[in-house]
Amino acid sequence: MGLFFTCDQFLMLIALITVCTVSDCYDPLDPNGNITVTFDINQWIPEGYLARVTIRNYYQYRHVDKSGWTLGWTWANGEIILSMAGAFATKQGNCSSFKSQTAPHSCEKSPVVADLMPDALPETRTDDCCHGGVLAAWAINPSKSFSSFEMTIGNLGVNPKVQAPINLTLMASGPGYTCSSVEDVDPTAYSDIGGKRQLQAYRTWKSTCTYSSFVANQAPVCCVSLSTFYNPKITFCPDCSCGCREADKNTVSCIGEGYDAPGSGSFDNIVQCTDHMCPVRIHWHVMKNYFTHWRVKVSISNYSYRRNYSNWNVVIQHPGFSQSTTAYSFNSTMLPSFGLSDEVALFWGIEYYNDELVNAVSTQILLRKDLDSFTLGNGWALPRRVYFNGEDCKMPLPDTFPMLPNDCSSLKPTSPVFLLFIYLAFKTFDK
Repeated sequence: MGLFFTCDQFLMLIALITVCTVSDCYDPLDPNGNITVTFDINQWIPEGYLARVTIRNYYQYRHVDKSGWTLGWTWANGEIILSMAGAFATKQGNCSSFKSQTAPHSCEKSPVVADLMPDALPETRTDDCCHGGVLAAWAINPSKSFSSFEMTIGNLGVNPKVQAPINLTLMASGPGYTCSSVEDVDPTAYSDIGGKRQLQAYRTWKSTCTYSSFVANQAPVCCVSLSTFYNPKITFCPDCSCGCREADKNTVSCIGEGYDAPGSGSFDNIVQCTDHMCPVRIHWHVMKNYFTHWRVKVSISNYSYRRNYSNWNVVIQHPGFSQSTTAYSFNSTMLPSFGLSDEVALFWGIEYYNDELVNAVSTQILLRKDLDSFTLGNGWALPRRVYFNGEDCKMPLPDTFPMLPNDCSSLKPTSPVFLLFIYLAFKTFDK
């Protein structure tokens, strides 16, 4: 028996496939990004084993913020965590059936583990631990993009049947991550004695977690506005980019500028009242057009009353980044374009200067021209796509972009060679 769809059902199916493929399930700017969780069994003990768990962030520009990661799973058998270093289980659970001088760390069937803070006591620490759950983006700081902890696992009997945990979950500054099943892989190899000796784990399990903005957020969290020196029109963020204001402007869905936000509680995510209702707005302004370069200003504004975005970053896709680029107040690097027609640049704050987005930060960017492709017409000078902290920002529609006036289809600076010619001509006539 075949499957039949009405026209409306067919169009809805196509729309769902398109949305999932393009903007949610697959990120064309970072197609290989993921967070990998690895369990290494490094030592067998009576009725159990000693394991090291490592969480590695391979996302180029998506990081785990201050609220930190938590990792959960379900034991396949009757395992318990006898002890732990570098992290802690949030619940000890019922350990009354285990008669030992030292109480087990956690007897939960489905434990949830969180990272220790940087000021943790030395006796509770282990290598590469204790970052408060923060994981840097791989392209920004790979040395701080991973964290690990150790566990002593027991209660497996004399002849233990060792099985991988199941139902792995990762909460990284909120929901959004879906993890694959934990599977056996080739044992992890590592070096010892200054790299002269190679060791390997007895057994290794691995799970890969990928992010979905659809799962994490009901609406976008940022939007883009545009302006240029050659057009007085400002293209504002689209109305209702991240939600719409309530009909009653006095409700607590947002607060007008200059007013105090209410106390803590259910209003932690409250934002300033705007037409776009986004916590973050990114503004791209084309400032100057020089003979060999052009200049833009990028401004990032925080409209959230309760959140300061620490270690923020912005990704911008633009054809102008194919030439040399200088950002004056942000760190920057180019990202692999993975076959895209336009180049991709990553910007982030300078430590202890503007790496925390409290109100607003900005930078000017100087870009060298490719004279074969550079133009100010047809919106070429405006970005194609913008991400904030890995979230795709709502862009204005192209027909609203500030365009060149009709009588300025080729707005170019005067050539210095031509100016020199005019100067020499006048000098000749003076004689």
